[in-house]
Amino acid sequence: MSSTPDGATRQQGGRSYTPAVAIEGVTKRFGRVTAVDELTLCIEPGEVFGLLGPNGAGKTTSLDMVMGLTGPSAGTVRVHGADPQRHSMTVRRLTGIVMQQSALDAYLTGRENVQIYAELYLGSNSAARRRVHEVLAWAGLSAAADRLVKTYSGGMKRRLDLAIGALHRPRLLLLDEPTLGLDIQTRRDVWTLIRDMATHGATVLLTTHYLEEADRLCDRVGIMNHGRLVALDTPEHLRTAIVGDLHRLTVRMAEPCDATAL
Repeated sequence: MSSTPDGATRQQGGRSYTPAVAIEGVTKRFGRVTAVDELTLCIEPGEVFGLLGPNGAGKTTSLDMVMGLTGPSAGTVRVHGADPQRHSMTVRRLTGIVMQQSALDAYLTGRENVQIYAELYLGSNSAARRRVHEVLAWAGLSAAADRLVKTYSGGMKRRLDLAIGALHRPRLLLLDEPTLGLDIQTRRDVWTLIRDMATHGATVLLTTHYLEEADRLCDRVGIMNHGRLVALDTPEHLRTAIVGDLHRLTVRMAEPCDATAL
């Protein structure tokens, strides 16, 4: 089977390459509800890309289609050239996933949680055990690795989720609201881990409600509303466009007044 279906290859600077994620004219309907409406998006290898928008904008549904959890009603989705529906095992090998709702077992230790996935991805061998040790250290959890997860803070659980997502060195990391509900310092710790993944070659596609998060992390941002992509650019250019649309309002009092009375 071809890993680069027709239409998946792009040209740039005289070279051919396969996008990390290529979404072409995708619509997703649930009965009479259109969750995603004619979405077209190309995410480059090694890019950190953020999808922003209100609840119900279509962000998570778009992520679900990239993961292959649901198929589009129309259009095509490709992950490194592979169709998530037809080539699901290929896409799963290429992809790490951290969902908004954690799937950790609270009555196992952090190490045991990672070991379960290590055996699924890598088998039960010395290389898998070394990788468990590596990702726990990378996530800053070595000292807490043998504690039950039910004793972990929210930030520790999120770092453990990321350790599991990074376990098999995925080429694409999908993150759904990765820092929702975390305090600002813990959010910054998670941002550091995400950026480190990108530095080491992974493409990152994340959804977020936090403008600061998109600004700090993302190379480009897409803003969705009612299932449509309404803006697409770098965070800096989007900020400039918004500031350029602002107008100053000056208020002058008709009569002098005591400012303390306002």
